[in-house]
Amino acid sequence: MQTLASRPPVPIYPFEPDEATGSQSFSLVRSAGELPYEADVLLPHRKAYYMLVFTKHTRGRHWVDTIPYVRQDHALYFSSPRQVLVKEEPTPFWGTRLTFTEEFLAVQHHAALRQLPLIENPQNGHELVLSAADEAVVDDLLAQLEAEYRRPGEWQHPLLSAYLTVLLTYLSRLYAEQLPGGEPSADQRLLRAYRASIEVHFRERHEVSAYAEQLHISAGHLSEVVKAQSGKSAIKHVHERLILEAKRLLLYTPQSLKELAYDLGFAEPSYFSRFFKRETGLTPAEYRASIRKMYQ
Repeated sequence: MQTLASRPPVPIYPFEPDEATGSQSFSLVRSAGELPYEADVLLPHRKAYYMLVFTKHTRGRHWVDTIPYVRQDHALYFSSPRQVLVKEEPTPFWGTRLTFTEEFLAVQHHAALRQLPLIENPQNGHELVLSAADEAVVDDLLAQLEAEYRRPGEWQHPLLSAYLTVLLTYLSRLYAEQLPGGEPSADQRLLRAYRASIEVHFRERHEVSAYAEQLHISAGHLSEVVKAQSGKSAIKHVHERLILEAKRLLLYTPQSLKELAYDLGFAEPSYFSRFFKRETGLTPAEYRASIRKMYQ
């Protein structure tokens, strides 16, 4: 039986195995003007997998967390398993949808892929614009991927892996060009590790000392590095992640404030309300009313 704290506040869509290939962790779907995934329209949800959508021609608008994106032609849209997605309306789509699971990346041969900028997404991006030359390269790699995807056999998996590695590496170069961040130093890597740990544990770990223990360093050293690298205190990063999730839930779910507080790991709803107002200037109820009015 699920408790309030364990109940998922936004539905999580599992990876759907492809009927044609039976793959449990990788899929590639072409679209030539269809209206795919209409059931997702206006329904906030997460997907339990990575998704890359290459657009040739499309229209409409969708949301990633609380940020709207007006879709454009000749672009790549990408998302990770923990982001909240919303599509506003069904629109025809010409392009390719590529999906794969975290387990697919966890396989030994794919371990390095998890460190690529496109997958790690340190700049919290969601959109890349493809030039004609970039699109030609991507089209060729997608064609190779599709050919192997439709050709089962003992060589299918290593060839899919090889082509996917090239594709994600090429897109990561575009990511670095369009969303620059530079080669990370040791301190920058520590900041990234800290942020990655927050992403996984923010519900149950609200103190910097808990993260420092996991990273095998002192809380003082972690706080010093995080402040120097980001300009924000270490605890501020935890608070910002809690606020982001709270805003997601206030906008996208009908959860009561009590349920929401427990879901985010607060022992008392009153403490959560004081925390939210201190960080945003609004009570949770005031924020929910204002944000829903804004986007009606």
